[in-house]
Amino acid sequence: MRTIIGIVGRGRLGTALAAALSDAGEHVVGPLGRNDPLPADADVLVLAVPDDAIARLARRVPPGPILAHCSASAPLALLGEREAFTFHPLLAISGMDTEFAGAGCVVGGSSAKAVAAGEQIARALRMNVAEVRDGDRALYHAAASLAANYLVTLEGEAERLMAAVGVDRAMVAPLVRAAVESWAATGAARALTGPIVRGDADTVARQREAIAARAPE
Repeated sequence: MRTIIGIVGRGRLGTALAAALSDAGEHVVGPLGRNDPLPADADVLVLAVPDDAIARLARRVPPGPILAHCSASAPLALLGEREAFTFHPLLAISGMDTEFAGAGCVVGGSSAKAVAAGEQIARALRMNVAEVRDGDRALYHAAASLAANYLVTLEGEAERLMAAVGVDRAMVAPLVRAAVESWAATGAARALTGPIVRGDADTVARQREAIAARAPE
């Protein structure tokens, strides 16, 4: 008998998860709105909602289904004293056409059974799975933010400096892609290039002076 997966949350993640799992042949109920009646026959109920809504929704769920949330850093305790797991895809969710296959997914659970339920969903989506303990989730989320959000912030600053000298972002994008691909293939120590690696202090000093003069903020 197939597992019945209920999904609560009609945002980008809930909508994308429901569509992808349905396409993978899973029995999905949802995505449901936060105030909709909850499916009585669900084996697993995934709360794809903002962090501040998790605990309130969890309290509405009657005993029975394994409960899950999709927050990167929120603790399992928000789901109460029950079988529960966390399920966090390591990718940007764009909508119903999001491609989960090949992306990373981090799970954690209150028991081996709960972890297995999370891994089953990830594998149905053909994702690569890693388990992170509940106490390590904040550090995991910090690392994910560095890898994605902070990178975009740095590229935004590079874009601003390039614009100051008349160079368009599109000209720099291949450099960024090559650097990220090199990091993914070899790690930071081998992928890093430029004047700092060469020990070229004079070039670094000129760069610092130029930024101080043209973009002191």
